Amino acid sequence: MTDSRMQRGQKWLEELLRLMKIPAKVKPEKQEKLVDNEEEPESDSYWLTIDETNLTPAQIQILIGAEGATLDAIQYLANATLNLGQAHEEQAAYTIELNGYRVRRQAELRALAEYAVQQVRSNGQEFEMKSLSSAERRQIHTFLKEFSDLESYSRGKEPDRRLVVRLR
Repeated sequence: MTDSRMQRGQKWLEELLRLMKIPAKVKPEKQEKLVDNEEEPESDSYWLTIDETNLTPAQIQILIGAEGATLDAIQYLANATLNLGQAHEEQAAYTIELNGYRVRRQAELRALAEYAVQQVRSNGQEFEMKSLSSAERRQIHTFLKEFSDLESYSRGKEPDRRLVVRLR
């Protein structure tokens, strides 16, 4: 059975790439979520992976951008556009992947979160993380939910918003 939200995401991203004159196909994949103790079920999540086979290194770098900024912007546009006017149950979360960037960045963010946990537990002082996008802050907040003795929150205003980890 095909998922219309997944197909809608694939078609949207392929059209954006076509308009950008970037010769790439998109491989969509439903992301399985393990969610426990959530009051409200999370919307379905899809990874839209841009096939880099026919792309030059320069095209890949342009699409990813400095520190993933372009990829983040495309992902933001995908989520905003594809969910606009959709009923709540028809909304979905889209992650745009290219050349393994998201997978590598997730591993970096998890390592950063684990380092923060170690620091806070060893010295009892809060640990502040700078230079994270809102999506990255959200990922780290999610990673840190598994540590019941700690809490995390965001402090400051964009563009200087920081994530803070401290003992509960």
